[in-house]
Amino acid sequence: MSRGETEQHRRLKALALRWAQAHGFPLGACEVRVPRSPFRADVAVVGRGERARTAILECKQARADLLKDAHGETEARRLVAELAARLTKLEALIGDHRPDLRKGESLFPEFDAWDLSGLEHATHRRVVAELATWQERLLHGTKFARLFRWRAADYLYLVAEDGIFAPAEIPAGWGLLVRRGDDLLLEKRPVWTEPEAGHSRHLLEAIAQAGTRATLRGLPDPAPSPPSRPAAGPEAGTEHPHEPSEAQEMRASRQEPASGTSRS
Repeated sequence: MSRGETEQHRRLKALALRWAQAHGFPLGACEVRVPRSPFRADVAVVGRGERARTAILECKQARADLLKDAHGETEARRLVAELAARLTKLEALIGDHRPDLRKGESLFPEFDAWDLSGLEHATHRRVVAELATWQERLLHGTKFARLFRWRAADYLYLVAEDGIFAPAEIPAGWGLLVRRGDDLLLEKRPVWTEPEAGHSRHLLEAIAQAGTRATLRGLPDPAPSPPSRPAAGPEAGTEHPHEPSEAQEMRASRQEPASGTSRS
């Protein structure tokens, strides 16, 4: 289970994976990185064969959980552009009325920037906050719209608890699977997105990577290797093991001369 994931959401993913396997998608995994996108799918599945169909299933346990990803991309882009233009105009007006806020980093005043970090201006603060909110929604809150526009899989399914939202709130082009007990019931069929050729291979590779990660997480850590023992033989650092050491030479010098040698 990933950090912060509820048991209810995990159960929806398990039901989604089992439903897919029973409906022609035998290969799949949870928490799959969608190819060529910044998103991770709750469940991604692929059929068998050269013309295998693909599907992505997103699980939502509450209405708020659904709506945070269901903002319209076109509307979000329009609002971001409008708020950015409004902020630029507002900062220019503030700069005209407060020349003391200019940074003085440019030779020409019209190209200079303003230091608004310490400015207490209610309208400016509100526009900055609204722009940040919609930029965040555009980046992370348009997941459903972007996956459909990018044709990330042949079929896109929303997997949800029963009765958490109105039918009109279902993302455009997406199918709907509703949990009833331990089963998922198809309440709305998805639109076939007609993805580009070869997309199934990329998604299959992503599924394999996710499966490998899940397998590794379930395995125990390998035991550390025992420390290597020094090889038997001469002491470390001896460059010429067959040459006598200094101690051996001293002992040899104390020995009696060989027999047959006269002593004076």
